[in-house]
Amino acid sequence: MAKIVNITPLHDRVIVKPAPAEERTAGGIIIPDTAKEKPQRGSVVAAGPGKKDEPMTVKTGDTILYGKYAGTEVSFESEDYLIMRESDILAII
Repeated sequence: MAKIVNITPLHDRVIVKPAPAEERTAGGIIIPDTAKEKPQRGSVVAAGPGKKDEPMTVKTGDTILYGKYAGTEVSFESEDYLIMRESDILAII
């Protein structure tokens, strides 16, 4: 479970804590830092109230998949987060 953040997203925005990048392949090969891919999975830390006619589908604590270049990277209290619209989320897992 992610720690509580004192940031409140507006409207249909979501704050996501990205999952750490893979350190090893399935075969056990260690991946160097230069070859690691940007993670596309994370957990929702905070969610806004939604738009006027569209309530939010995701809620705090959900694990989600999002697009490779979705969201804006933000650093808050030495932690890295992504702020994105709910429409950028591809699936809840």
